[in-house]
Amino acid sequence: MFLNSANILFLSSSIFGIFLATSSSSWLAAWIGLELNLLSFVPLITSKKDQYSSESALKYFLIQALASAILILAALMVNISPFCSLGLITSSLLIKTGSAPFHFWFPAVIQGLAWPQTALLMTLQKISPMVLLSYTLTLYSPLTQFLFFISITSSAIFGALGGLNQTLLRKLMAYSSINHMAWMLSAMLISELLWLQYFLFYCLISVSIISIFYSTQSYHTSNLIFKINFSSMKKSIFMFSLLSLGGLPPFTGFLPKWIVIQELANHHMFLPLTILLVSTLLTLYYYLSISVGSFLLSSSKTLSYYNLKYNIPTFLTYFNFMALLVPSFIFLFIS
Repeated sequence: MFLNSANILFLSSSIFGIFLATSSSSWLAAWIGLELNLLSFVPLITSKKDQYSSESALKYFLIQALASAILILAALMVNISPFCSLGLITSSLLIKTGSAPFHFWFPAVIQGLAWPQTALLMTLQKISPMVLLSYTLTLYSPLTQFLFFISITSSAIFGALGGLNQTLLRKLMAYSSINHMAWMLSAMLISELLWLQYFLFYCLISVSIISIFYSTQSYHTSNLIFKINFSSMKKSIFMFSLLSLGGLPPFTGFLPKWIVIQELANHHMFLPLTILLVSTLLTLYYYLSISVGSFLLSSSKTLSYYNLKYNIPTFLTYFNFMALLVPSFIFLFIS
């Protein structure tokens, strides 16, 4: 069971580290909050107690410790070389978020995690570095703007290409997260409210899909065919959830992308917008291949052996339905 007393303690400590990092008034206090968050999340990774989770925990700790060392070094250099210091701070925070071109650790770490830890790494662990990244943009440094542009373009490209021909679901979600980081960084260039809105939609849809994978214990695309015994409605909601994550209209995932597209066009940022749109088409290709394949190839005869063991609870079906359509209606009603 993931939510035992020890994990609840570490999770609470990790959340406290997030609050400390995001509400701090100095880089030293932010570094302390990031370290508290890191040291609290590592025991959550190793709660599975196998060689894969231990390897992922070691990789995660080393990469995050390296990024924290760069951050504290840059904080000490603020008075000596502010220009270079701000560039190092931005780079260290991009490493912590798993954005390209510093993304190589992210799929490798996620591959050894269970689904609950994967959901935390893709959502909760991105909050503090992204909030701190938004602080760096307020200083209007040309180097920071350049690093953001490099990260946006590379995250969009590597996130889209990395998911092609990918059969491991955890790595697929990792590359999807990298691609979404390009959209969130683009929104961050425009306003804090815009990237926060996109991040909330992203968390809602990602958790809804991971809940399906976790309830069926699916880790490979073949598991979606041979393990999952869906009714027609459940299979449709699962397919629509993946398409929503890819940003296909009229699902919820399209709404934040639509807003970002409008804002990028209004600010005449057509080059990153073009790259983002092309990468989204590539991500939709592998989302469609997985969802349509699992929808068409599943059959009651093939899946009769798994009727009792692998059956998605009803509340997960309703949760995914709410995540798909209800935010869309609320947004349209408000606008």
